Amino acid sequence: MCAADPGDPKARDFAHPTALPSSDAVSRAWQDANRRWWESHPMRYDWRASIAAAEYTDGWFREIDRRFFESARAYMPWTHTPFDALIPFADLRDKTVLEIGVGMGSHAQLLAGAAKRFVGIDLTQYATTATRRRLDAFRAPGLICRMDGECLGLRDASVDFVWSWGVIHHSSDTRRVLREIQRVLHPGGTAVIMVYHRSPWLWWLVTFGLLGLMRGRLFRTGSLNRILQESTDGALARYYTPGEWRALAGEFFDVQKVMIYGQAGDLVALPAGRIKEAILAALPHRVVRFFCNRLKIGSFLVSVLRRRADDRNGTPAHATAPSSSRTSAMRPR
Repeated sequence: MCAADPGDPKARDFAHPTALPSSDAVSRAWQDANRRWWESHPMRYDWRASIAAAEYTDGWFREIDRRFFESARAYMPWTHTPFDALIPFADLRDKTVLEIGVGMGSHAQLLAGAAKRFVGIDLTQYATTATRRRLDAFRAPGLICRMDGECLGLRDASVDFVWSWGVIHHSSDTRRVLREIQRVLHPGGTAVIMVYHRSPWLWWLVTFGLLGLMRGRLFRTGSLNRILQESTDGALARYYTPGEWRALAGEFFDVQKVMIYGQAGDLVALPAGRIKEAILAALPHRVVRFFCNRLKIGSFLVSVLRRRADDRNGTPAHATAPSSSRTSAMRPR
């Protein structure tokens, strides 16, 4: 059975919210579907309203940031810099930082300005082009590469901090990405990763009740997972419970923290439209944080992972003397 159909933007045979590929052929097909999806559906935050500024201009990037960070402020207000509750900006001045999945470069610009050395990667040409243009426009240092997170072209133990926001659950094999992050992190290094959270609210109330029964999708698909996949972004998207994620990430890291965050839209289980927009605009941020973060119904599962200080698994003693093919990927622009 073919795992992906070129005419269908969704990966086929993805039968469970945390399914991993059953073979290398399936893995390649899923990743090809991923690449096609994100090349044609880049995360520009322009699906409800177009951006007036010309593509790749300062104004275009600023409007993307405004939309993204305005949404983020509701569930994670910051002290000085967006996402400083999770990113230790002051500690990155002498660190090498890797971002997996740069998107339109909102986080890349923040990280590049704080780190000693910044490398950002993405599976798609669109994202890498946009982020390179952004760093050039704002004169931020950093190296942006088109690269698959399942096969990082970086040296063993060459990175101090890894950041990935809403990316690796879309990859064909999330477990393989975690293994690669473990390999490139220094022992004692830290990764902060966001993947999607499968809460009872999302699974039963929204997917089963609202989408499955009230809209009749359950009778058409016969699968809650298929309903969820049709309703989310990406060719595929894994959704984890905290226990599932701890078990998976714990194969490679000490799991320091697992936290749940969520956007206002996670709380308002209504179809897109004026009524929903009016409710979202009226919701106080503290209400969003209470339900989505504190009561853990939000769709963002964020973990702080640390490579064990005594972990030498897969890291040779001469890791500081890399091959020439990997050295070039770590030179700052």
